Amino acid sequence: MFTRLGLDAVTEAVYRAKLDHPQDGVAELAARLDMDRTDVRDALVRLSEMALVRMSGDDRSQVRLVDPRLGMEILLARQQAELIAQQQAIEATRAAAAELIAAYADVTVPHAQAGLRYLHGVDVIRDQIELLSGEVREEFLTFAPGGPQAPENMRASRPLNQSLLERGVRMRTIYLDSIRRDQPTVEHAEWLESMGAQVRTVPTLPNRVIVFDRRAALIAADAGNTGAGAALVTSPGMITLLCSLFEHVWQSAEPLGAAARSESGSLTRQQLVVLRMMADGRTDEAIANSLGVSTRTVRRTATGLLSELNARSRFQAGVRAVQLGHLPPTSD
Repeated sequence: MFTRLGLDAVTEAVYRAKLDHPQDGVAELAARLDMDRTDVRDALVRLSEMALVRMSGDDRSQVRLVDPRLGMEILLARQQAELIAQQQAIEATRAAAAELIAAYADVTVPHAQAGLRYLHGVDVIRDQIELLSGEVREEFLTFAPGGPQAPENMRASRPLNQSLLERGVRMRTIYLDSIRRDQPTVEHAEWLESMGAQVRTVPTLPNRVIVFDRRAALIAADAGNTGAGAALVTSPGMITLLCSLFEHVWQSAEPLGAAARSESGSLTRQQLVVLRMMADGRTDEAIANSLGVSTRTVRRTATGLLSELNARSRFQAGVRAVQLGHLPPTSD
């Protein structure tokens, strides 16, 4: 009971015995508690140091109890003084840490502009995600391109996602439609939904983006290699723009449990996107990277489009797509 006040078990036992039998000396207390006299003397010394007992004015070989009300006040005052000292030490440490962090930032991002910093390397990016995620209280928004997610990345993200969702953070994630054909990624997305997150998919995404409480965001510097670097954005204007983009994409995205729907006639959303990219002259590899699928899948989709549009070539397919209203007419 008194351990929080600094009394160990032996000292507390001696103190309680002394409270019950104020006239007892060392020999009587040792016999009553079945202790060695040396242990009792040591306990009385500790109690004296804590101002709970004092040497008797009548008999210097005896100790007397200090009124417990006074003794407890002394102990509490001592603890309060220790807490104040600890708080002062913490504040000093915090100030030193802030100075170190500022120095680190000056070294790592010497040319950072207001509201924008560049982060080099996957380790620095992961540290920043962990720091920002620990401060999130309301909303966590993510563009997750790249198609099916790497198993190690999904495993590594689970503790962080679980921590956010258990704190009541509103989490919304947009994946590519191509994850629907990858069972491990679907299972991960379904787990997120079971924890309270919202998940939707779209045919293409512009880049990997994470927005933290609409006050900070991370944007991959290279959409094809998200671990190479990232831009940390804190500018309110840029954050507002990113959130508007997210909401626009979210409105057009399909809930995870919904089946892929056709947007134009009998064409699916993915077919329509492939058709648009083909008309823009994008290579099969570039289209595959945007959709998070293999080049073989793109070629298979293109072959299906040729058949669907009754075209002998991709150029003819583009012309037929305009005639049928799948694509807007090109302006001269």
